[in-house]
Amino acid sequence: MDIIVNVLGIVAEYNPFHNGHVYHLQRAKKLAHADVTIAVMSGNWVQRGEPALLDKWQRTRLALLGGADLVIELPFQFAVQPAHLFAQGAVRLLSILGCTHLAFGAEHPEMDFETLVANQPTNASSHFKQFNETYPTLFNDYLQAQTGMNLRASNDILGFSYVAANDQLEKPLAVLPIERLGSSHQETQIDGDSTIASGAAIRGAVQSSDWSAVSKLVPAETLATLRKNQLVTWDDFWPYLRYQLLSTSLTDLHQVYQMSEGIEYRLKQAALTSKDFADFLKSAKTKRFTYARLQRLCVYILMQVNRVELPSEARYIRVLGFNGVGQQHLNQVKKQATLPLISRVTDDWIDGPYRLDYQAGMVRQMLTGVDQDRLQHAIII
Repeated sequence: MDIIVNVLGIVAEYNPFHNGHVYHLQRAKKLAHADVTIAVMSGNWVQRGEPALLDKWQRTRLALLGGADLVIELPFQFAVQPAHLFAQGAVRLLSILGCTHLAFGAEHPEMDFETLVANQPTNASSHFKQFNETYPTLFNDYLQAQTGMNLRASNDILGFSYVAANDQLEKPLAVLPIERLGSSHQETQIDGDSTIASGAAIRGAVQSSDWSAVSKLVPAETLATLRKNQLVTWDDFWPYLRYQLLSTSLTDLHQVYQMSEGIEYRLKQAALTSKDFADFLKSAKTKRFTYARLQRLCVYILMQVNRVELPSEARYIRVLGFNGVGQQHLNQVKKQATLPLISRVTDDWIDGPYRLDYQAGMVRQMLTGVDQDRLQHAIII
């Protein structure tokens, strides 16, 4: 058996897997001299509080075909969270699986992320009590005043969070920022001549059935998977979310995870008057709440997640898929791993540590009819 020395870790959503991800994987593997590449991937809900277009099994298969050797699930307790908690959960899992390198895309890979991390406020809540801006804006203004560096681009912010989380490890990974190609993370327009575009732009093209544009931006397997499977967006969940908001008392809404500053009153009123999810978000938006924060709140409301239900530490590693190289690595690390590795879930897991992830999958399964956990086994390529 070959000895694996360089283990590359990547935090991903692959929503959907596109040409930019192919470039990122190839570049990261080359820089890390990777013997094996592990992707820790969000499940059926992603960090900005949106349902993934394709389910986690479809996206796992595309990731393996695209260059990953092993895909594990980022538990719901981390996947639908602000950047710092998202990063902490993901980086910790990669560390447990023996990763030696951590690669991430960034708009400005030359940025001195370590200096930014060193200058972050020790108690952010005491610095940002103004109610005229969102927390991310106030946080970035503080860092820019301290360092002169502008941390406003989406992937730079995530990169900062990865470096901060990595610095907390007992044995930090070697960090590999990789320049993001093409449009910015949230750019919704597609350059007609480009073969790389943002995930947001590609999702927009998919939802408008502009398949000629999509075909230039994603691998053939992604295109085929998008075209033959039911895709899911917030519009599909809007009736269920609206029901939850209108039928739940303000007292109970106040107990939902991350509910604060009386936003439950505004959410309830917006649900009463809005015709669709986009209209609801616009009505609920305030200067203090970003759209991502509102969407995450909506996920917690939909799933009835209260303030005590999200543990701060991971309790398992769910294996979604692997190839031969990934399987070899699993065999090497499973005895040393400090968390149980599971490739299928039993009733004991569903009723215990895996319950929130099961709920997150079940809510999707209600729409598509495709089993997400109880009957699923790890995908082998």
